[in-house]
Amino acid sequence: MGGLRQLKFLGGIVAILLGALWAGQGSGAIPYPPTSPMINQSQWILYGALLALVGLALVWWSRRA
Repeated sequence: MGGLRQLKFLGGIVAILLGALWAGQGSGAIPYPPTSPMINQSQWILYGALLALVGLALVWWSRRA
């Protein structure tokens, strides 16, 4: 795997994880840190889901031959 492909793959994984964190905080499932302004804010569920989808697309793109 080339350097750019690895970078896209790693960026995709980071985006998926960060998106899951955002969605979890927005839904209140991950109330950490307790002072986060994202907790129980429903717009962060959408933002997190969109970011995770971008991450999935990056991972898929990096794995194409």
